[in-house]
Amino acid sequence: MENNSKMNSKRICPVERAGGLDNSVRRLFQNPKKILSELIKEDMHVLDIGCGPGYFTVEIAKMLKGSGKVIAADLQEGMLAMLWNKIKGTELEKRIVLHKCENNKIGVTDKVDFALAFYMVHEVPDQKRLFDELRSIVKLNGKLYIIEPKFHVTRKKFNDMIGLLEDSGFKIIDRPKVFFSRAVLIT
Repeated sequence: MENNSKMNSKRICPVERAGGLDNSVRRLFQNPKKILSELIKEDMHVLDIGCGPGYFTVEIAKMLKGSGKVIAADLQEGMLAMLWNKIKGTELEKRIVLHKCENNKIGVTDKVDFALAFYMVHEVPDQKRLFDELRSIVKLNGKLYIIEPKFHVTRKKFNDMIGLLEDSGFKIIDRPKVFFSRAVLIT
């Protein structure tokens, strides 16, 4: 989410490293079902921002039933292609909508019940702009779950991020524990 794509390529996780984002070892420490099972309900509309190769997207789609869907949004076409290759020809293809973000905005017009931003907000140069846009996407009683890596985001930076979220109209409802991460659940 930056106008300068050269700067973007230095800030965001490159497609070439996507294999490290989706593996069995990660499931031991960051299991999507354990992290999200209490939050994802049937028929929800969910936004997975910065979905990468779909590590969380696929599991969210499995939790949904009926008319539920996941919008898998990413800035990199290569990440979306990796996710597409996982789901094409499967039942999940019906529940997952791939969305290519613009350099400076998500660009999703659908309203969602739940949005997940896992390990990606620290990569966004204009977080206030991101949070203002998310305020317009997440339904009034919907939830936004932000999880950031401790190794990239200090406590101070995370608290500054929470201040920006509150400035955008979000309210903290929980600070869940996620392995080696800083997390906040807001509405």
